Amino acid sequence: MALEFATSEVIIGERLEQFLLALSISLGVATLPQIFSWFRRIPYTLLLVIVGLALAFFNVRLVSLSPELILVIFLPPLLFEAAWNLKWSDLQRDLLPICLYAVVGVVVSIAGVALGLHQFAGLEPSVALLIGASLSATDPVSVIALFRELGAGKRLTTLVEGESLFNDGMAVVAFGLLVTLPLGTAKLELRSALLDFLQIVSIGIGIGGLFGFGISYLTQRFDLPLVEQSLTLVSAYSTYLLTEDLGGSGVIAVVTTALILGNFGSRIGMNPRTRIIVTEFWEFLAFFVNSIVFLLIGDQIRFAVLGDNLKTVAVAIAALIMARAVSIYGLSSLSNWLAKSDIPLSEQTVLSWGGLRGSVSIALVLSVPAILPHREEVIATVFGVVLFTLIVQGLTIQPLLEKLQLLGSQQLTQQYMEAIARQVALQRALEYLETTQKRPEIQPEFYHYQKTLLAEEIVRWQEKIDKLLHENPNLQELATEQLRGELLAIEAETYAEFIRAGKLNKELSPCPANNA
Repeated sequence: MALEFATSEVIIGERLEQFLLALSISLGVATLPQIFSWFRRIPYTLLLVIVGLALAFFNVRLVSLSPELILVIFLPPLLFEAAWNLKWSDLQRDLLPICLYAVVGVVVSIAGVALGLHQFAGLEPSVALLIGASLSATDPVSVIALFRELGAGKRLTTLVEGESLFNDGMAVVAFGLLVTLPLGTAKLELRSALLDFLQIVSIGIGIGGLFGFGISYLTQRFDLPLVEQSLTLVSAYSTYLLTEDLGGSGVIAVVTTALILGNFGSRIGMNPRTRIIVTEFWEFLAFFVNSIVFLLIGDQIRFAVLGDNLKTVAVAIAALIMARAVSIYGLSSLSNWLAKSDIPLSEQTVLSWGGLRGSVSIALVLSVPAILPHREEVIATVFGVVLFTLIVQGLTIQPLLEKLQLLGSQQLTQQYMEAIARQVALQRALEYLETTQKRPEIQPEFYHYQKTLLAEEIVRWQEKIDKLLHENPNLQELATEQLRGELLAIEAETYAEFIRAGKLNKELSPCPANNA
């Protein structure tokens, strides 16, 4: 017994050392763009993959990825952070195309990859379907990071992130239904598969909704930022684990919980300061997890095995790109016709090429049973495709955005918002300075000097704002929308205060004047 305990301690110590080494390398990579300006052209997550590949080339292995590590430890916080920051109003506008991409798009992706692998690589249909299911989950982390850095359109960001959130759930469900086919232990029956799919999704949405609304109303009863932050963390993991135990989709449950908490619970149960604390906590956690995951994806590559399956990988890449293009262009046209979504061809092109694969695909393929005869070929194929999408497609997204002219107005918008932010910050500093005028320890000369400096800076930024508005009249609409958003936020916060004080028992909708 003592020997087993000592052995366990040694294993834990080794794992911790490996984990700290991986984290240290990831944080070191994060500093590279600050030292070498050329690295700023590469998104941080893609830089991690490249460094991981370099480690794999020299056979330096850090921590072995496992499906449990990704799906149970890493995936819930990544899903929660993305859904927490996704505004329901933005999502609602494009709910039809997002659902089409996430549901029908998954079916098209699986079918397209499976057909290509069966026809041109000679794989059995069941094995080809399994690879297609593994590759049907998109991973937009690198693309979204690049969008935010370059100032791409908010709607384009919502489409990519919204599709991925729902797509992951659909992909995991589809994989669960198809994984038993190559083993010969089950047969694919459309009616049975559809019923299983609806049951898994319903359980996920149901449990996610219970957790989301339950915690939303619970946080109304107290104002303890650290407790409320901890509740969001507990909800992410407990929702996932409980839903999986009950036979539902943990991915869909976590997304549902986070959407409710981010759009409803944080407004009625958290004050503005707490919301900021919780948001910053999840941003840190997502950065932390992504730093490990993308480094390890590159580090897991086995070049010898990959070389032995280059033909299968090449066929899978071609089939995936074609299936993605068919689903995005076809479903976008359908959505434009049914709901007047008005998704332009340029954005459809970015959506098609930006369908990167990542951690979820890796987790799914690693969970393939060891007794599967073609397991090594399946794993090598999925790793090869994931690597291609991250490196090749990931590094060419920025030139594509520039070529399609999807960044010009956004850079101007960012410039305008920076000027507004600086002016507001300086105005607040001036207002605070006024409160210190009568403090005996403050010299009158210093007070007047600081006041003059702040006033001059405020005037300078106001002149810059006026110039931007004069040269770019379209910014006037942005200013109007910004003011409307501020008014809605103040109104919603006032209602939330009344609810927390027990003076209201339900949330009130905004007045028509602020929605006009």
